[in-house]
Order: sequence, then structure tokens, then C-alpha cells
Amino acid sequence: MTRQFETILYSEDGPIGTITLNRPNNGNMFNETMCHEIRDCINEIRRETRTRVIVITGAGDKFFCIGGEKTGMEDTNLYPGVLPVLDMYEAIDRLQKPVIASVNGFAVGGGHVLQVMCDITIAKESAIFRQVGPMMGSFDAGFGTWYLEDLVGKKKAKEIWFRNPKITAAEAERIGLINKVVPDDQLAAATREMALEIADRGAFALAAIKSAFLARHGGVAGLSRVTHDMLLRLNLNTEESKELSKSFAGKRSPDSSTFGH
Repeated sequence: MTRQFETILYSEDGPIGTITLNRPNNGNMFNETMCHEIRDCINEIRRETRTRVIVITGAGDKFFCIGGEKTGMEDTNLYPGVLPVLDMYEAIDRLQKPVIASVNGFAVGGGHVLQVMCDITIAKESAIFRQVGPMMGSFDAGFGTWYLEDLVGKKKAKEIWFRNPKITAAEAERIGLINKVVPDDQLAAATREMALEIADRGAFALAAIKSAFLARHGGVAGLSRVTHDMLLRLNLNTEESKELSKSFAGKRSPDSSTFGH
């Protein structure tokens, strides 16, 4: 990828692509530009086969991401008046490649939802997780609730949203909010080790598995990621599909002996 970004960094290391939120002086907070850049970066990643696993992390050693910067948008109750975080979350969700959140510090508010949206989360011991929306006059009543419930259960998810507690990395691992905790100085190495392990798995199998998870909450859009993105190309390569195409073009009856092959 040759494109240069303003608020993120992107790099590749063999089969691993890494997106780094790069606003460390602002807690790596989302702004409108960052949301669009993460979306656009992932959309480019979707169209290549060089990488097989994607890592999302934050610049510096204090912040993964502490949420969204709600400035610079239009003064309207319509879409231009909100941060386009859903574009970013949806891009992660529909990407066929596994996405690992490598949490290098505070994951707060929208930054916490971001790690929830990733397929796997590995965090350093000193990382802190917190959902702060209601205490700041905000909320994420969608991905940030349903997907959190999947991870920790309904009662615990409601407590996290209603009470807004600070959660240590050790506690986050204990309740199933994240997958793994490592010493602070081992985060980068442990993330790379995990990413390389996953990258050795079958890319099509991983894509099918991730698409199946997406179909649960994605409705017709999620199902289409299985039936269209996963199955259509396979169908087009079958003898059945080729014969039907040829017979239609030749205005003749198809040879049914090719069906199922």
C-alpha cells in the first residue's frame, strides 16, 4: 500500500499488516479523518492477498485509544453531525482476515469499543479498559452493546455500561473481555507471535469462519458476506456454472451431467 495517511500509520511485515492509530498527543482519539482513514485502509486491505492477519494498535506506550473527538462536524442531527465510527467498525467486521487489537495502554470509550470489535485482543499488563459514555453524555447503543454482551454476558455488559468501572487487563482477561495479557515489554513480540500463528492457518477457512460470526448479527448483509463473498466465486469455477453459461450463450439446453461438479 503506497497511500500516505494523516492520522494513522500502516506497515506490513510478511503476512501481518499493522494499523497504528497515530495521534499520541491526543490519546490516539478518533476524529472524522481517522475514522475515514481506518475505513479506507481496511477497504484496500480487503482487496489484496499479501496480508493474512491485521493488527490494530496505538502510537506510544500510554494510549491505545481514548475515544472520539466530537469536533469539526456539521451542526445537524443527521449523519454529518456524528463521528463516522460505524464505518470503521463495519470495515473491521466484514474484513475476511482476522484482526488483533494489540492494546498498549488506555482503551476507553470508543477505543474500548474498537478493541471489542476486533476478533482477538492481547494487552499489556498495565492496560486499562473503560466504557465511559453515560458519564460523559454519550453512548454506543449498537456494536458496543451487542458485541460486548457476546463477550462477557448481559449482566456484566450492562454493569460496564451503567457503572463505567475501570477494568485492569488481568480482570478483563478473567471475565472474557480480552484474550491474553503479557508483560508490558513483551506486547509487540507476543502480538507478532500470535499473528504469525494465525497466519499459518488456511486463509479461506479463516474467512469462512469470520463470515459465519458476522452473519449472526449482520442480518442480510452478514449473510451476503457468506453467500456472495465466499460462495459465488467457488460456484463460478464449477463445471455446472461454466456449462450453464455456455448453453445460455449458445441457446441450447445445458448438459445436466455437469451439474454438481
